[in-house]
Amino acid sequence: MSKQAGDTDYAKVTQRQQETWATGDFHEVARQNVVMAEALCEATDPHATERVLDVACGSGTAALVAARRYCDVTGIDYVPALIERARARAAASGLDVDFRVADAQDLPYDDDSFDLILSVYGVQFAPDQERAAQEMLRVCRPGGKIGLATPLPVGWSGDFFRVNAKYSPPPPGVPSPLRWGTDEGLDELLGSGVRSIENEDRIALQYYRSVDHAVEVFTTYFGPTVRAGDRLDEDVREELRRDVRRVFTRYNRATDGTAVIENRYRLTVATCK
Repeated sequence: MSKQAGDTDYAKVTQRQQETWATGDFHEVARQNVVMAEALCEATDPHATERVLDVACGSGTAALVAARRYCDVTGIDYVPALIERARARAAASGLDVDFRVADAQDLPYDDDSFDLILSVYGVQFAPDQERAAQEMLRVCRPGGKIGLATPLPVGWSGDFFRVNAKYSPPPPGVPSPLRWGTDEGLDELLGSGVRSIENEDRIALQYYRSVDHAVEVFTTYFGPTVRAGDRLDEDVREELRRDVRRVFTRYNRATDGTAVIENRYRLTVATCK
């Protein structure tokens, strides 16, 4: 992967990003994404035997939902530990899924290989967004679909990712993943290769024992937050935790001492040309 617009070295950025997502254990965070994966499969409606690819699959959440429909499912992620976890989850559920270590920006598949591409808070974090979008379009057959569950610039996701960026700014030339949650961004990234894009902003609820428990989960297991904290002095690290706590408190619906966090996200279904 060579340098591109703005002289950004995407290969180096990707390597560093892979190391970041390998920190902690994203599976502990991804349990809150099941509701989005189920909504995405309901919206895209894959049928048995259809070829489905889960891009940046993490521990396999969306792939496993599609596999329960007897689809022919593949999942890729560039974090080997997450792929191992995905394989273990599939085996425990008696599901046949082909999980592989691979990069969303360089998919190891032929053109038109899949009927449906899925990604839940995954491909959006690829540093070279244009290339990742073109790769999805390339491997999706004409008339096939791309289904995305994407963080929005507003609400919990937007506020949380802005806190992370405050303490660990993205490399120059790398756009925010929140770009995928805008009409303009989606049109720029996918518009040339699709005949329609349908968007619906939805709410997914995240459940924790308390707000403090939610903060503990993310500061212990969510790679970008863990790495940001590791680089900070102790007093600044505590400031990061306070900012994260403010975000969770802001969107907590629960009144019984637990935490039920309202997360607004964008559900996108694009039909390829």
